[in-house]
Amino acid sequence: MREVEYYHSENGRLICDLCPHRCKLRDDQVGVCRYRKRVGEKLFATNYAEAASLAVDPIEKKPLYHFRPGTMILSIGANGCNLKCPFCQNSEISQGEVPTRTVPIPDLVKLAGSRGSIGVAFTYSEPLMWYEYVLDAAPELRKSGYVNVLVTNGFIEEEPLLRLLPYIDAMNIDLKSLNGDFYKRLCKARLEPVQQTIRLAHQAGVHIELTHLVVTGWSDNEASISELVSWVASVDDEIPLHLSRYFPHYRYHEPPTSESFLRKALHIARQELKFVYLGNIAVGDGSNTYCPQCGAIVVERSGYQTRVLRLRENACTECGRKLPFK
Repeated sequence: MREVEYYHSENGRLICDLCPHRCKLRDDQVGVCRYRKRVGEKLFATNYAEAASLAVDPIEKKPLYHFRPGTMILSIGANGCNLKCPFCQNSEISQGEVPTRTVPIPDLVKLAGSRGSIGVAFTYSEPLMWYEYVLDAAPELRKSGYVNVLVTNGFIEEEPLLRLLPYIDAMNIDLKSLNGDFYKRLCKARLEPVQQTIRLAHQAGVHIELTHLVVTGWSDNEASISELVSWVASVDDEIPLHLSRYFPHYRYHEPPTSESFLRKALHIARQELKFVYLGNIAVGDGSNTYCPQCGAIVVERSGYQTRVLRLRENACTECGRKLPFK
């Protein structure tokens, strides 16, 4: 365990200040995330350095298509999450609990270069609920020449986020909907803090990409996609957006997102955004990166096989247009 960084006392309760839930805890209570626990007059992260999953993955699996394409990255995650999505694709560790192994930070730094890995992706469940471990590990990884990646739901308060961002190289942020009711009813959370995270990370110069799971019965309609795409474009129309196919899992059992709608969503999104991809499905040009100026294939992808064809110094070699790669 490690004492957490952000909390305060109020009327006999300890209030966690990490995420917008602001859980108010009596002694021995845990927060929504299940791994921030009050013990006496202190609040502790009980999952500190406890890894539930660890593997070396292609960077494209995060998914990050514009960050070090074709490389591998050590991926690690803990049990726990501060959202309650009924369709969660990683519910075994986000909502459940699997056995863990302790990975002290010196060991993580040693593992970071495994099998040609370029660094560490904190992923699988919600890395922001592993905040203290990430906060302690990221500077050490940076000192050793490794990159730090977050794959996150973005539901965090501004102060802890801004403290962490200087050590983060890239983020994939899950933007679940532009419908506040979606967040409230399905995820037991709020939309606005996620939008704030996207804006702040982008302003800080962190490379960001967004994932949107197209959920049958909720976001598989043109109005929903158009609203989300327009908001992303208002931040930056060159932010890569991954439209991901939903499959029945955990507590949500509607049929998978239809392939025909995903094709339509791809078309809609590409009217406003320069770089849009399809995930969890193999559909024609849904994975390749095209230069928005000359139309050349810059990066070709088939599954997790990646070929960098026309990219040099983050520019298209055919026409010279600068492209948002890092």
